Amino acid sequence: MSKIAEFMKRRIVHPQEIEVWYAIPAIRREIAKEMKKKGLEQREIAKLLGITEAAVSYYFGNKRGGEIKFNAKLRKEVEKSVDNILKNNNLIFKEVQRILNLPEIREQLCEIHHKCRGVCDDCKLCGE
Repeated sequence: MSKIAEFMKRRIVHPQEIEVWYAIPAIRREIAKEMKKKGLEQREIAKLLGITEAAVSYYFGNKRGGEIKFNAKLRKEVEKSVDNILKNNNLIFKEVQRILNLPEIREQLCEIHHKCRGVCDDCKLCGE
């Protein structure tokens, strides 16, 4: 069990914390991987994402951001986002937020959130 998972079982966790701990790193990881496919170097990827080269290295080494699973549809959305970001880097936040709000991501976040201590069984934050 990860340190984050152990921590979450000991306290009430807000859905936004799940986004920060799980979703945003996973989205950055997928964006970084797609940028690498397009020929960008680690240094360029870090600069575009506003993160360190070490963080990018962790993403490529599967040491961070692997808790959320990206199916073919989500990967296609990431590819679209990377194309938009490469045209205009100011879109990075908008594109991360767009992916974060996709139903497939929200569903996975809801599943993680329901595993946390203190979340009521009829929690409606995921919209279901």
